[in-house]
Amino acid sequence: MATFLEFEKPVAELEAKIAELREAAGDDGDVDISKELTRLEAKSAKLLQSTYEGLSPWQKTQVARHSSRPHFHDYVEHGFDHFMPLGGDRLYGDDQAIMGGLATLRGRKVVLIGHEKGNDTESRIRHNFGMGKPEGYRKAIRLMELADRFGLPVVTLVDTSGAFPGIEAEERGQAEAIARSTEACLSLGVPMVSAIVGEGGSGGAVALASAERVLMFEHAVYSVISPEGCASILWRTAEKAPQAAEAMKLTAQNLLELGVIDRIVPEPVGGAHRDVEVAIANLVDAIDEELDALSSHAPEELKRLRDERFLAIGQGLSR
Repeated sequence: MATFLEFEKPVAELEAKIAELREAAGDDGDVDISKELTRLEAKSAKLLQSTYEGLSPWQKTQVARHSSRPHFHDYVEHGFDHFMPLGGDRLYGDDQAIMGGLATLRGRKVVLIGHEKGNDTESRIRHNFGMGKPEGYRKAIRLMELADRFGLPVVTLVDTSGAFPGIEAEERGQAEAIARSTEACLSLGVPMVSAIVGEGGSGGAVALASAERVLMFEHAVYSVISPEGCASILWRTAEKAPQAAEAMKLTAQNLLELGVIDRIVPEPVGGAHRDVEVAIANLVDAIDEELDALSSHAPEELKRLRDERFLAIGQGLSR
């Protein structure tokens, strides 16, 4: 059963009418309702398209957080082959919020790393809602070092509201782990492509997204703090989150213009959750193209491209 967001209520009402009509037709096969169904379905599709063409930054934030949006395990299932998970940081434990391992992408061997939020109550608790702990970022570092050693490209899928802010994470060196993971990204001598597939929140996202090519789904968001957090600081109330989202320039369209990301990956009409397989195919096509473009570069050239990319962010902004 589809889960509709608040701003999708008109679409939800139309979909409910369509469902009722189908049910009524099933009870009485003598009534031909095909024309009415076709009319309502066309109207619903048109309304959905017009709604998503005019989404506000706050609405895009809601889409990026949608509970049915594809997560790491969906990308593994539909976009990669022969995934072999590798766990543990060899120091403390195995964080389930950050997953990783060896995989094949269109015949190309890669190291795949990403956040996993979970898709039901049990799995969300197990994966800590995608909020990585120090051992998760240290696992990512270990996998990046493995990729460097064996000459394998690195692909990261970012979807987190931020790194876990709990006391135990701070006790185990959360800030250092994030910094070391960012350093590991920048030091890689192999191609690295990162994709913001849902939420890209704060240092918890940057630690897996400091690549020479950063992609972003068209309805994903990427920011230093959540709109609610920003609103709580500026206006002392989370109710101002829509205004904060507007000011933060956190959408893919804003960030492409600012040079923070390199490419926007299209989603199916209504968001990636409406057609998971099509959304993942679009992303895999984009990642494959970027890896092809980077495959001929020498290690030092890749590091230089990465450094120049991040140093150039914001230079064109007016003071």
